[in-house]
Parts: sequence; C-alpha cells; structure tokens
Amino acid sequence: MAKRSHNEVKESLKELTRIFQPKDPRKFVRDYIRKYRITGGYEDELTHLVEHELGKMNSVS
Repeated sequence: MAKRSHNEVKESLKELTRIFQPKDPRKFVRDYIRKYRITGGYEDELTHLVEHELGKMNSVS
C-alpha cells in the first residue's frame, strides 16, 4: 500500500474499532480486509492496531 492510503486504512480501522468495539480483533481485521479488498501481509499489523485501540478505550473507561 502507498504511504497515504496505508494511513487512511489505519485511521478508518481505528474509527471502526471505536464504533464497533469488537470482541475478537483478529476476526474483525479479517472481515475488514476481505470487505475492503486490502492486499495481503497487513493482517498482523492491523490486528495489533485494533488491539492497541481497544486497550486505549478500556483504560479510559
């Protein structure tokens, strides 16, 4: 992914994580990748991003 689109994907995923608050980050990312046709190789990085965002949300609550 190009730098700009990569950042857009990350921001979009962060927003969706805040909205949906998924119980299973890996499944959430797999569905996201499939739905938006993101090229392979980013699943682990995006899963980590979702887990981090959920952690931030839980620490604030």
